[in-house]
Amino acid sequence: MFFRLFKEGFIFAVNSVVANKLRTFLSLFGITIGIFSIISVFTVLDWMQKSIHDSISTLGDNVLYVQKFPWSFDRNLAWWDIIKWPVISKDDYQSVLNKSTKSNFACLSIEQPEQIKYHKNLASDIRIDAVTHDFQNIRSFDIENGRYFSPEESASGKNVAIIGAVIAERLFEKNNPVGNQITIAGKKTNIIGVFKKEGKGGITDNGLDEMTLVPLNFGKTFINMKNYFLDATLMIKAKPGIATQELSDETTMILRAARRLQPKEINNFSVNKPSMLTQGFDAVFVGINIGGWIIGGFSILVGGFGIANIMFVSVRERTNIIGIQKALGAKRFFILQQFLVESVLLSVIGGLLGVLMIFIATLVINYLYDLNMYLTVANVFLAVFISGIIGIVAGYAPAYAAAKMNPVEAIGFSF
Repeated sequence: MFFRLFKEGFIFAVNSVVANKLRTFLSLFGITIGIFSIISVFTVLDWMQKSIHDSISTLGDNVLYVQKFPWSFDRNLAWWDIIKWPVISKDDYQSVLNKSTKSNFACLSIEQPEQIKYHKNLASDIRIDAVTHDFQNIRSFDIENGRYFSPEESASGKNVAIIGAVIAERLFEKNNPVGNQITIAGKKTNIIGVFKKEGKGGITDNGLDEMTLVPLNFGKTFINMKNYFLDATLMIKAKPGIATQELSDETTMILRAARRLQPKEINNFSVNKPSMLTQGFDAVFVGINIGGWIIGGFSILVGGFGIANIMFVSVRERTNIIGIQKALGAKRFFILQQFLVESVLLSVIGGLLGVLMIFIATLVINYLYDLNMYLTVANVFLAVFISGIIGIVAGYAPAYAAAKMNPVEAIGFSF
């Protein structure tokens, strides 16, 4: 019985759509735009969350990032006071390296934008990261072509570099960069590796894609280590079984002693954790989620009125048929379900059109910008579910009006 009712409702719905194309299109437009608004926000949100979480995961859950500036706002610290703090230095790095018992690896990284040249090809404002050797044991990455620095190259400050995939494309196009020589800040440098492309997104711009890695002892030849605004980071990885907070406490004590801070003096450095970023972005995601529901909710509300309108018109047009059906013994439930099926189908069609628009949009965006943005199966089911609920809510009133019609009055109805 259910399948017969569904089939009959489906046939009525198709006939109504075919017979009134323009009216149906205008009625479904609101649902289509509403679903497009909500699901597009969720699709972008899913992409942002995945990109940011993937980016944070490369930082390491058990890694501390000691820097001059904090990653999260602290009301007890004035911005002008933080600016006066000394930058992270090699002495800080050596103190942690010599005194820490809870760290597994430590790495000092100094970042500076520089110009890179290869023959006539030029790349400006490229991020140069001069690092100590244990960078490979702390930061997660893959080298697609070539190799990492040897311990001897790191210790001696050999003029070697590993470049990002985007830089390789800009300077060498489709040629193999490994074995070639580039000029960094006027220094001849041999390329020994190319990072695997990570893609856009996340919290670190293009990650390693637009970065060039060199040994710290080589970087010191063109980086002013006494610069008061030096962008330096001390990365510390905990030993297995050591909690991040435990490592943070130890690091704080070591650096306070190394900088000769008195007990009443506040820390003049920031111990940052990747979890700080996750917590901060979670609040942003909640806000975007709510905004998506609000924006799409108004469109869906308008679409619901459109569905209700077309169903009232449909009931009016088929009043005589309804009268005949009831005269032949059709129950109220039969009439009610018949129009509800039609309403739900119309609403779901509108929702699927919205999903199709989002799918096409993601294909275009991925083609143009290489963002790896995808419409998930969960969002497709959510779109269908929302559309179905709107169809039931919008179609119930006209369906109920049709179900309670008097068969004699319905048969005698004329326009």
